Amino acid sequence: MNIGILCYPTFGGSGVVATELGKALSEKGHHIHFITYSQPVRLEHFSENVSYHEVSVADYPVFEYAPYETALTSKLVDVALFEKLDIIHVHYAIPHASVAYMAKQILAAQGYHVPFVTTLHGTDITLVGKNPGYTPVVTFAINMSDAVTAVSKNLMDETYHSFKIKKEIEVIPNFIDLRRFNKQRKEHFKRAIAPNNERLLVHASNFRPVKRVSDVVKIFNRVVEKVPAKLLLIGDGPDRTNIEMECRESKACDHIRFLGKQEAIEEILSVSDLFILPSETESFGLAALEAMACQVPVISSDTGGIPELNVHGVTGFMSHVGDVDDMAKNAIHILENDERLFKFKHQALEHAKKFDIRKILPMYESLYERVIRQSKS
Repeated sequence: MNIGILCYPTFGGSGVVATELGKALSEKGHHIHFITYSQPVRLEHFSENVSYHEVSVADYPVFEYAPYETALTSKLVDVALFEKLDIIHVHYAIPHASVAYMAKQILAAQGYHVPFVTTLHGTDITLVGKNPGYTPVVTFAINMSDAVTAVSKNLMDETYHSFKIKKEIEVIPNFIDLRRFNKQRKEHFKRAIAPNNERLLVHASNFRPVKRVSDVVKIFNRVVEKVPAKLLLIGDGPDRTNIEMECRESKACDHIRFLGKQEAIEEILSVSDLFILPSETESFGLAALEAMACQVPVISSDTGGIPELNVHGVTGFMSHVGDVDDMAKNAIHILENDERLFKFKHQALEHAKKFDIRKILPMYESLYERVIRQSKS
């Protein structure tokens, strides 16, 4: 199949999933065309079956805001015609679903018919999409999609609750490539950060308010009073400056490191002992799945789609949003005993195997084949 993929090229979960999906499809012989404004961060190496088509937006003084959606639509039409796309898969509804719909109509007027699949990832529904300025377009574009998927049952339910959706939404969960995300031998790295064999706690996010990174620091302050530990904070974003100031005022400041954005996050996870995810909401929790695949149990909130991933008492523990005392208590419970920690690490990996991309990929292939078949009937 010739498959066009629209996504954001940044470190966010939707872009990561879209890129990893495209790479996996290319390995099975499908021809993948990424269409976005810059090279996706996870697209480190190109193969003969992967192409990247950059969208450029002309800078005209008449426009206060660059018309990216128009430029993206035009680029999609061009790629679809030249590359003979069989199907378009858009990740994150805004603005990609409406772009795909417009491109589909333009192509149909030229006698070329190509269906599109929309995958909902989270904040495109739970946050941005609820903005009254976007809701009518998002609702229309989802309903006009040839197929719609969501990365968790919780997100599917939230979409039906918040929008007037007539289209059936199928749940295809996020996935992990266990060939990349697995525990690697990086003892030298751990010795450099934890020379006295302290426990390593880690958090990775885009440092937005919804991630509640301040709670990570509060949890760690309680943990380090009971268990010798270090905290690694991975990522960057609007809350980072505030979190840095909070850390500097903390007694545990010397035990906290900001690592910024990291490409090879699996190397850091390989030496970590516990992943902290206290988010206000998560449609799935891909960062937690990556940690679990590297044998890192998870301390998380119990919101959104997280309960579909983090099994309480098995792969880690869940607490109510903002309950840092309970999260700290559960973290200490796992970390204070070597045998208990080993058990949780093993259980985290075993559960992560259920989300191996080799098990999820056929679900997408089957969906594509069905949609293409129905569009021709």
